[in-house]
Amino acid sequence: MSMNESAPFHPETTPAPPADAPSVAETAPARRRWRPRSIVIAASVGALVIACGATGIAATARVMSLQAGASSSSSTGTNATLLPQRGASGSMSRASETASATPATARQSFGIVMIDTVLGYEGAEAAGTGLVLSASGEILTNNHVIDGATSISVTVASTGKTYTADVVGTDATSDIAVLQLQGASGLTTAPLDTASTVAVSDAVTAVGNAGGTGSLTAAAGTVTAVDQTITAVGESGSDPETLNGLIETDADVVSGDSGGPLYDSDGAVIAIDTAASNGSSAVTGYAIPIGTALRIVTQIESGVGTDQITIGLPAFLGVGIGQADPAVSGAAISGVVVGTPAESAGLLAGDTITTVNGGAITSGSQLSSVLGSHAPGDSVTIGWTDAAGAAHSATVTLIEGAAD
Repeated sequence: MSMNESAPFHPETTPAPPADAPSVAETAPARRRWRPRSIVIAASVGALVIACGATGIAATARVMSLQAGASSSSSTGTNATLLPQRGASGSMSRASETASATPATARQSFGIVMIDTVLGYEGAEAAGTGLVLSASGEILTNNHVIDGATSISVTVASTGKTYTADVVGTDATSDIAVLQLQGASGLTTAPLDTASTVAVSDAVTAVGNAGGTGSLTAAAGTVTAVDQTITAVGESGSDPETLNGLIETDADVVSGDSGGPLYDSDGAVIAIDTAASNGSSAVTGYAIPIGTALRIVTQIESGVGTDQITIGLPAFLGVGIGQADPAVSGAAISGVVVGTPAESAGLLAGDTITTVNGGAITSGSQLSSVLGSHAPGDSVTIGWTDAAGAAHSATVTLIEGAAD
């Protein structure tokens, strides 16, 4: 989520973390910055989370239902927390591996990458895992692994080589992101299996950058249910996110594993680790079926953004939205990010944006929507009133925001 116009930003206080979580049982998804009640996300991320809703182009992603056998089951009502492993910038906490995990084998490491991000607007860092989809460096991971990132580095587990990654596109609703490594070639791709039917009691192994340690670990388990639905919400209990058709497992999925492979007994990837329960001795992990993930990848690769899919990085003005005065029409500004178009224009905390390109802005959500229809590099004219009621106007060029 990039810092911009959809969520409040409070420069004087620690920004509120974004939401990331599914629900059907108390779980902790490894995706964005959702924080459901009793779930530990499988991504590894740093500390501060800035509240800002950046703009981008989104699209509805079609989610393929998991094809399960007769033993399939579908449960609902699980609350989960999406919490990637996070740490303050420059002091990323590298948690130790879990007792039940073992070092991943060479075979389990082929086609797998470890992802590290800097969340520049939040003063934080994050870490997770991903799959290599092409020899030229296309990477699949969870959206929450890179949400809010201003820079992304990716290390190929089998070679140790590190690349800078660009964001091809994201689907926050389905928790899928696609990256492209700069200058990559000849990479080994992950062994994907989109044809097999997944059933309860199937043996599986979750592999990932557990705890953000920078090395892969493996945790064996079994499938305990399929076609699951979980809902994750932010720390404040708002902005619930729901993921459907998930594979449930008792493998010890932990923070940092987000975006990593869930292997079947033949060593093929059947899903990507996304969330895990927290607060009890019995771990419940959740993974997005690889077929579902690849359908969204295809949509992102089309280059067409929609309500859920953002192509590339979103356009960024650089303001946080505060609590609006019911008596005042417009988007109340709670803070302005240094070095952004908003600062250059002279916007200040306490101002109220009233128009964009001459069109009336009546709320913060409308401002986010309007700016979301633009791309980085677009020029827009912002109209606002200051705290004293004086009117102002300025034309700015939107810049690239953090990964959304």
